[in-house]
Amino acid sequence: MASPFLPAGATTGDSGGELSSGDDSGDVESLQSPETEASGSLTELFEKAAAHLQGLVQVASREQLLYLYARYKQVKVGNCNTPKPSFFDFEGKQKWEAWKALGDSSPNQAMQEYIAVVKKLDPGWNPQSPEKKGKEANTGFGGPVVSSLYHEEIIREEDKNIFDYCRENNIDHVTKVIKSKNVDVNMKDEEDNEGQTALHYAAACEFLDIVELLLQSGADPALRDQDGCLPEEVTGCKAVSSVLQQHTMGKA
Repeated sequence: MASPFLPAGATTGDSGGELSSGDDSGDVESLQSPETEASGSLTELFEKAAAHLQGLVQVASREQLLYLYARYKQVKVGNCNTPKPSFFDFEGKQKWEAWKALGDSSPNQAMQEYIAVVKKLDPGWNPQSPEKKGKEANTGFGGPVVSSLYHEEIIREEDKNIFDYCRENNIDHVTKVIKSKNVDVNMKDEEDNEGQTALHYAAACEFLDIVELLLQSGADPALRDQDGCLPEEVTGCKAVSSVLQQHTMGKA
C-alpha cells in the first residue's frame, strides 16, 4: 500500500504522521564525527540521493518509500523517539513502524541502504549531475519535502487493494473487488501489524456506505484485530456503531 518517505528535510511531529520542516542540524553534525574518514563523502552522497528521489516517486513502490523514509529518519533523528500514532492515523502508523523496526541501526548503515535503493530505482543516476528543482519541491532544511504517503500520485492504482479503497471511501472500487471474488472480505491486512479487516478500516474512517456494503457482502463484525478491538470499537460515528452492533447481535 499506498507512502512521505522521501523527506529530504522533514521530521515527524508528535503524532509521527505528517511531515514538517525542522532543524536537525545537530543530527547532521553528529554524522560529521571523525569515527570514519568516509562519513563526509557518504553524507554528501546521501543528501544527493535524497534530492534525486523527489523525481522517482512515480516509479517507487509504497514499500520502497517506507523503507527510504525509515532510513532517512534514522540518519536525521536517530532511533525512533516518538509515540506510536493512533489507530486512525494510518499513514503515520506505517511510517512509525518502518522507522521503529530499524532499532539501533547506525546512521552510516542507513545512509548506505538508502543510497542503494535510489540507485536501484534509477541505475543511470549520476550523483555528480546537479538536481533539477521541480515545482513540487519546497526548501526545508536539507532540500525538497514530500509531505504525504496517501496522495494519488504516490500510491499507484495497480498497487491498491481493498484496504486502500476503504480508506479512500471509493465504494465503486470496493464493490468491484468484492464482485471479483478474488478477495476474502474478512481477510486481515498483511501489511498492518494491527491485524485489521476492511471493516475495521471503513468503520475507523466512518464511511457508513462502505460499512454497510461490506456487511451485506459477508464481512464479520465480530472479528477482532490484534488489540482485541471489534470494528464498532474503533469508530467515533454513532450511525456506523449502531449498524455494526445490529449485525453483531444478529450473528450472536
